[in-house]
Amino acid sequence: MPTTAHAALDPRTPVIVGVGQAVERIEDAGYVGLSAADLAARAAEAALADSGAADRARAAITAVGAVRTFEDSNAAPFPFGKPDKFPLAVARRLGITPALAVLDKVGGQSPVTLLMEMGARILAGEAQAALVFGAEAISSTRHLSAQGQIRDWAETDDAAMDDRGLGVKGLLSPLAIAHGIVSPPIAYALMENARRGRLHADRVSYARMMGDLFAPFTHIAAANPYACAASSPLTTDEIATPTARNRLVSDPYTIKLVSRDQVNQGAAVLLMSVAAARAAGIPETHWTFIHAAATAQEKDILARPQIDAYPAARATLAAALALAGRVPADFAAFDLYSCFPIPVFNAMGALGLAADDPRGLTVTGGLPYFGGAGNNYSLHAVASMAERLRGHGEARYGLIGANGGFQSKYAAMVLSSAAAPWRALAHDAIQAGLDAVADVVPVAEANGTGTIETYTVWRTRGEPANAIVIGTMADGARFIANAADDATLALAAQTDLIGAHVTLSFDGKRNRFSAR
Repeated sequence: MPTTAHAALDPRTPVIVGVGQAVERIEDAGYVGLSAADLAARAAEAALADSGAADRARAAITAVGAVRTFEDSNAAPFPFGKPDKFPLAVARRLGITPALAVLDKVGGQSPVTLLMEMGARILAGEAQAALVFGAEAISSTRHLSAQGQIRDWAETDDAAMDDRGLGVKGLLSPLAIAHGIVSPPIAYALMENARRGRLHADRVSYARMMGDLFAPFTHIAAANPYACAASSPLTTDEIATPTARNRLVSDPYTIKLVSRDQVNQGAAVLLMSVAAARAAGIPETHWTFIHAAATAQEKDILARPQIDAYPAARATLAAALALAGRVPADFAAFDLYSCFPIPVFNAMGALGLAADDPRGLTVTGGLPYFGGAGNNYSLHAVASMAERLRGHGEARYGLIGANGGFQSKYAAMVLSSAAAPWRALAHDAIQAGLDAVADVVPVAEANGTGTIETYTVWRTRGEPANAIVIGTMADGARFIANAADDATLALAAQTDLIGAHVTLSFDGKRNRFSAR
C-alpha cells in the first residue's frame, strides 16, 4: 500500500526509479573499444535493471532524451564516424521505438534541463516513462586512432529526431575569440585569476587553495568503480605544484586541476509516473523525487561586471532551494560541478559551504578525477546521488549544481527520497533579473594605458604560446589584449601580472599590451 505522503501525489507525478552508469577503461582486461552509443546503451540497460522491473519499464518508455555528445557538439573529432541520430541509435540497441527522441543542446547543465523536460512531459500525460542518457568514448577514439585501428561507428536511423541545435549563441563574443579565448582552460583561467586578484592572494597561496579544494575529490574518485581510470588519492601539493608530470596548461592551472575529457563513460536515468511505477511493481523505497530545479544563462565573459563572479549560479541555487523549501544545512550530499576550481568556489560561496565540509562537495569524485564526460557529467552525478539518497528509511536530500560553457549556463536540482509534488523548472524570472543588469561594453580598439585585472598564459607542451590580459583603461573602460612581443610573453610567463600597468595599442587586428 502507498504511504500517506505517496498516496496524496498526483498519479502522473514523475519519479526517478532507475539509474545506471557504465565505464570502459583502456587498461582493463576485456577492453574492446565501445562506441559512445554502446556505452550509453550499457548505462541505460543498467538503469532499467536498477528499477527491478526492466521488462515492464522498457515497454512503458515512449520518450528518450540524449545529452549531446562532444562529437555532435563539434568539440571532438569522430574519425570512425558517428550515429546520425544518437538518441535513436541508443534506443534501437535497447529495443525501444520512442514516439519522441530529443538531442539536447550543448552544455553541462543539459542533464538537469533534459530530465526536467521529460518529467514535465510525463506530468502532462504525454508519456508514462522516459529515459535520459548520454555517453562519451573520447578516450577510445584517441587510443584506437593512435594504435592505427579502424572502427565503423557510423549509423543511420530513419525515424524523426528533435535536434535542439548547439545552443552556443552568446557564450563568447567575437572580441573575446579574436584575442584567443577559444577553449575552457583559457576562459576559466582568466576567471580564476580574477578571483585570486579580488582576494589579494599570491600565486603560491592560491595554488594551495585550489589543491586543498580538490584533494578530497581525489579520495572519492579513487573509490568510485565508475571513474574513468584507476587512481590513487592526491595531496594538495601533487595537485597544485607544477612538475614534469603535472605541467602548467594555462596559468594558474596544472593539468591535475583541469577536467579530464579522455573518458569512456555513460550514464542513464529512468523516469516514470507514480502510476506507472506502481503498475510496474517498483517499490516506493526505490523512488527518488525531484523537489525543484532552476536554470539561467550568464553574460559573455567580457560583458560581466565582475569577471570571476557567477550570478547565474547564485540565483539558480537560491531559486532551487527556495522552491524546495530547503536550506544548505538540510542536505546530506552535494555535487558541485568541478571542471575547474572556480565554479566550485562560486557555488560554495552561494551556499555558504567550506572546502572541508564533512558532507563533501562531490558524490562522484569530480571532473578532473572521476572524469569529465562531456556534457553528460551531471547525469553521473544524478545517478550517484539517487543511489546515495535512497534506502535509508528517512528523508535525505541532495543538491546537484551543473555548469555549462564558460560559467555561462547553470542548473541546480534538489533530489530527495521524500515524496514531493512536481514543480516546474524555474527560469524566466531568474533570467529577467540577470538580464536587467547592464552589460560592460569593452573597448574594441584599445590605445593608451591600463591596469591588468586578470590574465593567463596559455602553454603548448609546457611552453608559453600566448598571453591574454583583461583590465581597466585610465578612463575606466574594460580592455582585452594579447602580448605585444616575445619579451612581453616571457615576462607574463614569469611574473604575476595582476595589478600591473601596461601600454596598449591596436595593431589593426587585435589589441596588444607591453610593460610600462
